[in-house]
Amino acid sequence: MKNSTIAIDTKFPRTDAYGAIGMPVYHTASYEFETAKDMADAFCGRVLAPEYSRMMNPTVMHLEDTVKALTEAKNVFAFGSGMSAITNALLVFVAQGKNVVTSKHLFGNTVALLNNTFARFGVETRAVDLLDLNAVREAIDENTACLFLEIVTNPQMEVADISALAEIVHEKGVPLMADTTIIPFTQFSAKRLGVDVEVVSSTKYISGGATSLGGLVIDYGTFPVVNMRLRFELIPNVGGYMSPHAAYMQSLGLETLDARYRVQAQNALTLAKRLKEFSTANPQLLTVNYIGLEDNPFHDLAVRQFGKTAGAMLTIDLADRKACFSFINHLQLIRRATNLFDNKTLAIHPYSTIFGPFSGRQKQEMDVRDTTIRLSVGLEDVDDIFEDIVQAILDNK
Repeated sequence: MKNSTIAIDTKFPRTDAYGAIGMPVYHTASYEFETAKDMADAFCGRVLAPEYSRMMNPTVMHLEDTVKALTEAKNVFAFGSGMSAITNALLVFVAQGKNVVTSKHLFGNTVALLNNTFARFGVETRAVDLLDLNAVREAIDENTACLFLEIVTNPQMEVADISALAEIVHEKGVPLMADTTIIPFTQFSAKRLGVDVEVVSSTKYISGGATSLGGLVIDYGTFPVVNMRLRFELIPNVGGYMSPHAAYMQSLGLETLDARYRVQAQNALTLAKRLKEFSTANPQLLTVNYIGLEDNPFHDLAVRQFGKTAGAMLTIDLADRKACFSFINHLQLIRRATNLFDNKTLAIHPYSTIFGPFSGRQKQEMDVRDTTIRLSVGLEDVDDIFEDIVQAILDNK
C-alpha cells in the first residue's frame, strides 16, 4: 500500500468492542487484567500490553504503529513534545564523560539542551562543520555517544550529506541520530540514508494544523539498546510519554498529511520563485533562501536525499533588524507566531525570539542573522501569501 493509504488504514492492535473505524481515545490511567500472570507478564515486558498510561496507552500505540508502518522502523515511541523526543533519544546514548558530535547549526532549544543541561552532567558537545567530512571524522573518538544533526537546519537552511556522514560514524560503531522534522518521513526514507534513530516534532506537519504537541523517536533497530532503554528505562523513569488525546489528534493529522504537504510544499516553491523574481527589482528584499530553488547550493543534494519536494520553510533577508520588525508589524494575513507547518502561514524573526537568549557572539557563531525572517508556508492561496509579503516589504520604504 502507498503511504497515503497506510496513514489512513493501519489496523488497530485489537478490534474495538464497538467497531469504531477511528481509534478511540483511551482516557484512562490503568487497565484490568484477566489473571495475575497476565499482569506480571505486562509489567515485566514479556508481552507488550498497556498496564499504565504513563508508559503505554492504546491510542498512543496506534499512532506509533502507523508511523512504524510508514517508516519501516523497528520501533516507534511517542512523546509529549519534540524536545522530549530529542531528550529521551539522546539519553539512550549519553553518559558522563561521553561526547555528542553535532553541528553549530541547531534549533535554539537543542543547543541549550546540549550546552547547558547535558553539560551539567558531564556530557561534552563537539560542534563541527558537518559539511567538512574530515572535521567530522576527527571529532569522533572512543567516547562519542552519537552524531546528531538536523536534515535541514533551522533557520540556516543547511543540508549535510547524510549518507556520507553515516558511512563515517558506522565505521567507528557510532549511531547517527537525525532530526527530520523539516521534511515529512512520508517523502523519503531516513533508514535508507543510514540514519539509526530519527526524531521528529510531530507538532509540526503531523498534528494537522497545530492541534497538539508531540514528538516521535523512530528506531531502525541497528542499535538494540534504543528499544531496551526507551521502553524499559527512560519512559518509565523519566516520563514524557504522549497523552492519548494528543495521539488521537495526531493520528487524524497523519490521515491528511500527504494531501496537506503537497499543497504546502508547492506553495513554498511557488512563493520562493516569485519572491526571487520580485527581489530583482526591489532591493529591500536581499535574499530568498529555499532549498527547492535550483540555484540554491544545497538543491541537488536535497533532491538526491529527500526527493522532489523541499518542505514548507523558507527564509528571506531584509536590510536590518528595524526592517525585519517593520515587515512583521505590517503583515495583514500572515500570522506573527512561532511553530512550523501550521495550516496558516507564520512569520518570525529568529534572532530576537527563538535565539533571543543567546549572546550576539553565540548567534554569530551559529550563523543566525539579525536580518532573517523565517516563513512557515501554509495552505492559503499562494497569491494571497505573496501579496501580503510584498505589501509588508514595500511599506518598509
